[in-house]
Amino acid sequence: MTPDPTRPFSRAPFVTTRRPLSRRRFLQGAGVALSLPFLESMLSGVARAAKSDSPLAPGAKPRRLLAVCNNLGLLGDQFFPQGSGLDYVASPYLKLLQDHRADFSVFSGVSHPNVDGGHPADICFLTAAPHPGSSSFRNTVSLDQHIAERIGTLTRFPSITLGVNTRTRSLSWTGTGVAIPPEDKASEVFKQLFIQGSPRQVEAQLRQLDNGRSILDTLAGQTRELQRGVTARDRDRLDQYFTSVRDLENRLLASRGWETKPKPVVTATPPIDPTNPAAYMEKVKIMYDLARLAFETDSTRTITLMLDSVSTPALDLPDTTITDGYHNLSHHGKSEKKRSELITIDEWHMKLLAGLLADLKAVKEAEDTLLDRTMVLYGSNFGDANAHTCFNMPTLLAGGGFRHGRHHAFSTTNNYPLPNLYVSMLQRMGIESDTFASSTGTMRGLELA
Repeated sequence: MTPDPTRPFSRAPFVTTRRPLSRRRFLQGAGVALSLPFLESMLSGVARAAKSDSPLAPGAKPRRLLAVCNNLGLLGDQFFPQGSGLDYVASPYLKLLQDHRADFSVFSGVSHPNVDGGHPADICFLTAAPHPGSSSFRNTVSLDQHIAERIGTLTRFPSITLGVNTRTRSLSWTGTGVAIPPEDKASEVFKQLFIQGSPRQVEAQLRQLDNGRSILDTLAGQTRELQRGVTARDRDRLDQYFTSVRDLENRLLASRGWETKPKPVVTATPPIDPTNPAAYMEKVKIMYDLARLAFETDSTRTITLMLDSVSTPALDLPDTTITDGYHNLSHHGKSEKKRSELITIDEWHMKLLAGLLADLKAVKEAEDTLLDRTMVLYGSNFGDANAHTCFNMPTLLAGGGFRHGRHHAFSTTNNYPLPNLYVSMLQRMGIESDTFASSTGTMRGLELA
């Protein structure tokens, strides 16, 4: 299953960046509370460059995101490299990605501020919502849905949410804190992406979309009657509601347009879903292939993939024997036997990731490769699954048009906010944003290629 190496790569001109104007500081300096428009000076150099490549501009290059969370993490002493910058010494796991060293950046000393709680933190991987283990926890919008809200109408599917061995643990969350259930059957997603329905089925779908719009129209009309005699705070809430209704109506209208357009034709064989949870790595490979096809046909711009290993039994891997369940191995208690089996599993993850990067690089899209236009975020909510800690999260970002090949090393005792990376990624997507979740800016040291 190990892919053939793809060696050639190109380096684009270096783009310098300067510290952006802080909107918060500007407002404080003015000494008055004003609702200012978003100014170009408030953006980093990454965002200013991305503005000219806005996804909404005619003929703009498509930018994409694949976010993968392995919710049992990776052994830190095997993942994190020695040294920093371009001259870092690759760790055992990163050596398996050696053919793509110039195509990814690795981060250490990063985490989500105030995200704790052990296993529940996996649903916060793309939201950074604090204290997921608390009884009053409510999640916030995930990075992919933040993107989908802004550019989701450009593709047939605003976003795709996938899972391995789970249909409940999701990386994708709406702005109202509702989870989008992941699809764990690749065959079903393939059918939705590429199998054209009959004329009768298309017409039925159009009727459902029209019916959905009529319900929203009626509901909005009834609610407007409530505006008379309500408090100012309630009027604000109703205004928010109407905005949400209008947004949903626009999405339904866009969906109606896509229903009348033929689906893309692919030569790939429809996937067969393994039924055994122990065929974990086979499932991961199938989902990676599906994501590549979805991006290659520009069927969506954002995909999330939750690799749920908590309830996974002993894995079925070729040429090796795994004697214990994945979850139990992650709580190795420094047992050398358990660590040895866990290293074997982690190495398979790295081999599959290397294969995904090679496959994305092999697809040409105009003058670029598919990897040039696709940000692949790979990481975990756990810094150490054995100790249930969420600090020093293993994080890797590949592709997407950034200047890669570096180890960005931050303090392992006073972690740098990982949401800063998400701001840089939003800006690379061409979305004007200077903040996301608990970010303090853009990712320091990460530059455009």
